[in-house]
Amino acid sequence: MQKTELPHEDHPVSGSIVNPTLPQYRVASVDIYRGFVMLLMMAEVLSLSDVSKALPGNKFWEFISFHQSHVPWIGLSLHDMIQPSFTFLVGVVLPYSIASRKNKGASFKNILGHTIKRSFILIFLGIFLRSMHSGQTNFTFEDTLTQIGLGYTFLVIISLYSQRVQIGALLFILLAYVLAFALYPLPGAGFDYASAGVPANWEHNLTGFAAHWNKNTNFAWAFDQWFMNIFPRENIFLFNQGGYSTLSFIPTLGTMILGLLAGNILNSSVLASKKLRTFIYAGFALVIFGIVLHLIGLNPIVKRIWTPGWTIFSGGICFLFLAMFYGLIDMKGRQKSSFFLMVIGVNSIAAYVIADGGMRNVINDSLYIHLGKNFDQIFGAAYSTLVSGFLVLFFEWLILYWMYKKKIFIKI
Repeated sequence: MQKTELPHEDHPVSGSIVNPTLPQYRVASVDIYRGFVMLLMMAEVLSLSDVSKALPGNKFWEFISFHQSHVPWIGLSLHDMIQPSFTFLVGVVLPYSIASRKNKGASFKNILGHTIKRSFILIFLGIFLRSMHSGQTNFTFEDTLTQIGLGYTFLVIISLYSQRVQIGALLFILLAYVLAFALYPLPGAGFDYASAGVPANWEHNLTGFAAHWNKNTNFAWAFDQWFMNIFPRENIFLFNQGGYSTLSFIPTLGTMILGLLAGNILNSSVLASKKLRTFIYAGFALVIFGIVLHLIGLNPIVKRIWTPGWTIFSGGICFLFLAMFYGLIDMKGRQKSSFFLMVIGVNSIAAYVIADGGMRNVINDSLYIHLGKNFDQIFGAAYSTLVSGFLVLFFEWLILYWMYKKKIFIKI
């Protein structure tokens, strides 16, 4: 396996290996996969939906716009794969991170203490980013970083056991989560759907057994009606407008365990060609299994509440993405041609904060100040967000490139 030398420490979203007596390594394909995922997130600034609206009937822009937005409930778009990929990669790099700490002589107590600290930092960073435009702290727990933080300590503990135990933990988590939703009663005839923020005849409502996973009428929604109101809020929590929930961190932990299993393979001594085949076989098997669960109505594929069906289905796609990047980057040695993505991937926390924080707004406002109010009209009004967004994206990448050249890598 070819690896890229970089001078910084390990962290739960980066995947470097550090040892004071050995070279400092990262698996190039993992960084580039992560860079691809973060680029999709950063590219939200292009606002492709605005271009599509400005060009009604244009099938190309309709297609592109769809894949830069989240589906309303069932199914997926490319954009829906950002969070599971980012989460999956946390598990992939964990065997390297644990090996690094053990090589430094860390005990179980040291590893656990470090892990708990990281978990809290991720949770509070997610809350902080979601509170940037609020009048007070916005205690919400569906942010990607917060969801990872809630499950990360459990992931590390599971990783210290055998692969058989890891698979057993995955099955237990998914089956228990299915059972919790299945046992929660469906809304009765007199249920006030308005109080849940979803029409009774919403076109995306599921029927039959699958109705246990409908928007804001499920077990996770009921939990949040209690849990979210423990914290100080501007208004009483009734529902999440998008249907997202705190308890999604449990099946999200399942996604991280799938990544952990992939990381075990990646970190093993078997031939690269066998690793690639395993990733491909596992990917297709999980995708097919997820589709079957959805089609027979046993568990639908819904990203917003991270159904176990979604964990399995999206996990399969993550395996296939990993196979693609592993084959192209680590086996064929195309690191140089992927340098653009590498710069983003090795500083994923910085990229996440830049994309989700206020930096892009600062850059965008500065462009209009210095280039004029109509600089984005050079190709016509329909493409204005492409022009301004491309420049914002370019300057965001330059910031990450400067950090890369200065060997500044944000870690948690």
